Amino acid sequence: MSGFEYVDNELCCDGVSISEIASKVKTPFYLYSYDMLKKNYQSYVDAFQTVDLLVCYACKANSNLSILRALGNMGSGMDVLSSGELFKALKAGISPEKIVYNGNGKTRADMEYALQSGVFAFNVDSQNELFLLNEVAGATNTVARIALRVNPDINPLTHPYVATGLAKSKFGIPIHEAKDVYQTAASLENINVVGIHSHIGSQLSKVDLYLETLKKIMALVNDLRNIQIHLEFINIGGGIGIPYQDNESMPHPKDLSNLISPWIKDYKLILEPGRSIVGPAGVLVTDVLYIKHTHKKNFIVVDAGMNDLIRPSIYGAYHHAVLATKHIYPEEMMYDIVGPICEEGDFIARDRNMPRVKQGDLLVIKDAGAYGFSMSSNYNSRPRVPEIMVADGKDYIVRERETCEDMIRGESIPTGW
Repeated sequence: MSGFEYVDNELCCDGVSISEIASKVKTPFYLYSYDMLKKNYQSYVDAFQTVDLLVCYACKANSNLSILRALGNMGSGMDVLSSGELFKALKAGISPEKIVYNGNGKTRADMEYALQSGVFAFNVDSQNELFLLNEVAGATNTVARIALRVNPDINPLTHPYVATGLAKSKFGIPIHEAKDVYQTAASLENINVVGIHSHIGSQLSKVDLYLETLKKIMALVNDLRNIQIHLEFINIGGGIGIPYQDNESMPHPKDLSNLISPWIKDYKLILEPGRSIVGPAGVLVTDVLYIKHTHKKNFIVVDAGMNDLIRPSIYGAYHHAVLATKHIYPEEMMYDIVGPICEEGDFIARDRNMPRVKQGDLLVIKDAGAYGFSMSSNYNSRPRVPEIMVADGKDYIVRERETCEDMIRGESIPTGW
């Protein structure tokens, strides 16, 4: 058994009872399924067997070392956006030859570290970044392999906060300017032009958008070939969505492969999936502290807050909530599921119909593996929760729960105060 399934009314992770894990670890905590992680990664490998593929998992989705190591052992590379993510990827044993350095705000120190580490390529976001990278590479006696991040001005039909391919986005070089910037890049002494990159957004529900993007990208690639700029790879980013709600339909990597593989015959293809690999492989487990009824609302007060899972608060994101132990009575009520943070925006769900919940129940918040722990904070001075992974029938603590002492490490009070 893999993933999250009920066995005799008990929700299990890869066959291990979540309630039993909770009795040892205490709530709240994040819980990951190794088997589902592997299944989701392998779906890309299986789908793109006809092309030269490098999957570079997007670390921003979840950068726990055990997740990075597991994916690395499966053959994955990494897409990193900071020196910290690069450090963690290298610490997890990922070959730098499988790491692409992304982002629109790289510092000189970021560039130096990445060059010294020998990353596969930089996705360069602007012409000024290109000039600085050339300068830094020269000062460190290295040559930077680069792809330009090209903005194709395509509406990804997703939440505006994760739409990155529109002309008004802060990311990338407008596609109509890209040829000139490529010519500039090719003239720089410490730059080696090797690829092209585009990422139009996250939680995409239509693979047609990738084809629309790729058609624009390949037209540019052909123009570059005509001026003797020959590329090694095409990087179309990530972004395949996952069905957070039962009535949602999302594409499979095979759908994407069927559409775009014929266009990538002569090039290495790089994909940067994150959410679609780790999102369904993780849940947040939380305890019901109180049931509160007012004349307007029924509230489930849980011990996980917006500092643990902020997506509902900032994106209005939906996460399915289920009971770890099914009750024998089926009647439903409408609830708001709220946390203990001193903010009205501290909620996991609003106006949610679900089976009647009791104080002391365990709730499991599904599809929380991506942008769950990685976006968590110490707001309200709450220690960050532990992370657990189930693999081969055993549960492992892959990140200890923070303590109050952990939170103040690095702080100091001026002498004499």
